[in-house]
Amino acid sequence: MTEADNGVLHTLFHSEQGGHEQVVLCQDRASGLKAVIALHSTALGPALGGTRFYPYASEEEAVADALNLARGMSYKNALAGLDHGGGKAVIIGDPEQIKSEALLLAYGRFVASLGGRYVTACDVGTYVSDMDVVARECRWTTGRSPEHGGAGDSSVLTAFGVFQGMRASAQHLWGDPTLRDRKVGVAGVGKVGHHLVEHLLADGAEVVITDVREESVRRILDKHPSVTAVADTDALIRTEGLDIYAPCALGGALNDESVAVLTAKVVCGAANNQLAHPGVEKDLADRAILYAPDYVVNAGGVIQVADELHGFDFERCKAKAANIFDTTLTIFARAKQDGIPPAAAADRIAEQRMADAR
Repeated sequence: MTEADNGVLHTLFHSEQGGHEQVVLCQDRASGLKAVIALHSTALGPALGGTRFYPYASEEEAVADALNLARGMSYKNALAGLDHGGGKAVIIGDPEQIKSEALLLAYGRFVASLGGRYVTACDVGTYVSDMDVVARECRWTTGRSPEHGGAGDSSVLTAFGVFQGMRASAQHLWGDPTLRDRKVGVAGVGKVGHHLVEHLLADGAEVVITDVREESVRRILDKHPSVTAVADTDALIRTEGLDIYAPCALGGALNDESVAVLTAKVVCGAANNQLAHPGVEKDLADRAILYAPDYVVNAGGVIQVADELHGFDFERCKAKAANIFDTTLTIFARAKQDGIPPAAAADRIAEQRMADAR
């Protein structure tokens, strides 16, 4: 354990927890920072993943989330064709209450202390303006504003990639890549979800939404009167005639209870770690519900922030994000060939790429 910047940096190696290379527990007493940085793999290159700022109930819960998210980033980056491994950071606390410039600067110093093994970006609870502050202490920071040499909001390309995954799902299931006249339910219309709604409406889909934040729902309804809102996620997944369900909020949306009552034929959304436990993918397959693996279809954002490290070009990134359509179809084909769920097929392809790199 070492003292640095009036804080504590404690590095742990957890080979027994999903093969993670490194877990860093960060604390800066002066600013109130408590954070976890998890590096799952650097086989393909420096670990890349966002910073989540969330009021976890316990430090153990925060560590568990960081480990799960970091592992997901390894797989996401591998299938996105990026030369990056997977990592994730979580800051413990309510960002509305404790986020400050001093806290973000302290966090930036901890990321910098890893010497480039981890590249950070935005996630739930952190924004472009926050990354601009972090970057003052750490050059391994992406998701910055254009004024500070970055690419800006990555949610635009995240939503575009999810839309490509939906088009691929429609192609696979119905033989046509359009969402026209399909009923799509979007759970969570915040940073990514509201952009996804725009793509769906432009393609002629019928859209149903829900969000825990009334202002987010109102923003959509005021702009698009044709959109329907329901009270909560439970009402959304039970909506009659739903073709596609798009979880776009926090993880764990697909569990034993929700899958049992889900009316949609396809699940394709932006949320990370949608499967509450590994058996859920079989439950979906048993009910003939096509699942587009979350870390495949929501990779548009990480494609953008990775490009930022080399001089951002939006059209180049959009073209790469468009490849999510073909990647998703490849996964569906592999799943059919091997007789396994799409999530397992995606894992196999990602694991092979990481194994080849090692």
